[in-house]
Amino acid sequence: MDRKAAEIGALEKENETQQDQEEQVVNPWEVSAKEGGKIDYDKLIDKFGCQRLDPSLIDRVERLTSRRAHIFLRRGVFFAHRDFNDILDAFERGEKFYLYTGRGPSSEALHLGHLIPFMFTQYLQEVFKVPLVIQLTDDEKFLWKNLTVEECRRLARENAKDIIACGFDIRRTFIFSDFDYVGGAFYRNMVEISKRVTCNQVVGIFGFIGEDHIGKYSFPPVQAAPSFPSSFPHLFSGKDNLRCLIPCAIDQDPYFRMTRDVAPRIGYHKPALIESLFFPALQGETGKMSASDPNSAIYVTDSEKDIKNKINKYAFSGGQDSIEKHRQLGANLEVDIPIKYLSFFLEDDAELEHTKKEYGAGRMLTGEVKQRLIEVLTKLVERHRRARAAVTDEMVDAFMAVRPLPNMFN
Repeated sequence: MDRKAAEIGALEKENETQQDQEEQVVNPWEVSAKEGGKIDYDKLIDKFGCQRLDPSLIDRVERLTSRRAHIFLRRGVFFAHRDFNDILDAFERGEKFYLYTGRGPSSEALHLGHLIPFMFTQYLQEVFKVPLVIQLTDDEKFLWKNLTVEECRRLARENAKDIIACGFDIRRTFIFSDFDYVGGAFYRNMVEISKRVTCNQVVGIFGFIGEDHIGKYSFPPVQAAPSFPSSFPHLFSGKDNLRCLIPCAIDQDPYFRMTRDVAPRIGYHKPALIESLFFPALQGETGKMSASDPNSAIYVTDSEKDIKNKINKYAFSGGQDSIEKHRQLGANLEVDIPIKYLSFFLEDDAELEHTKKEYGAGRMLTGEVKQRLIEVLTKLVERHRRARAAVTDEMVDAFMAVRPLPNMFN
């Protein structure tokens, strides 16, 4: 009887796990919720074991930097963390840290969702005055996508131009492509990591299956290695105790759960993370931005006409289906994409709150909100386009040159 009960309990647990997986899948290669639902971030935090960013940490950032917190912090775009408090503790003691973020170059142009971690990382670099390494995982995209090595390398350089256009300080920034940089001390760290992670662990963390080629199994240490300062001897020689902070979207968390498990076993601090929620598709949070559907996102290459057309035609509205009904009931702000996009990119807090109040009460119409969003995004994209046009191949070479950064902490 006890054995049967145990077997039933095990089956029930397995069914619950399968049900969880059916409801929500979040990993570096797939983000989906059950039956077109929304991602449950509370469940994701519980599953991953990270923590919510609380207001006291945001207040502390403002106090330590003497700057108002970035809107992505104030408005909960970056909402979760691992050991961010330890980074702030160390900084308060006078200890510096370095930033690490990255991009998998699989497309010619970036959309606004791609820009979010770079906009936020640029802010962190500026207010904390710390060095930054940016990994371009051209090797990952070769392993996962139907692209040639040459095409992945070309896309890495093209994406580097968009990244540089976000305003990074060349005195404190090293951008590298895996195909070009991996070797030496970096490779030695990869091997140290690889030896301490079993196949069972990799399958459990990333969901790889027997039919996956071995390149996928071998890639996670490549993304883990930049978390350790000795991977960059030209920057951090003799600074093995330097802490690392990684700003990223929360779908990248599995890589760094693995990394954090290995770190103390090879003599390093666990990397800290500060993690963002996902930027919704124009069609709504039930949709997913896709390179195969250019109308699911605003791209940095979109013209003013493109932006206007996409917002007016595709941005999901929480407004009512008639003016009379809208005046009576107001808009559903929980599902309204123009309001969500304004929450990301409208700098003026007072204007955002006024817009939400008036629109939610029905005193402002969908067309007015969309028009304001068109203005905000057109200005943002145009500013980025001008900055990118000023980035030359020589500037890319300079950012990607393996060289010391003598003023990186000044």
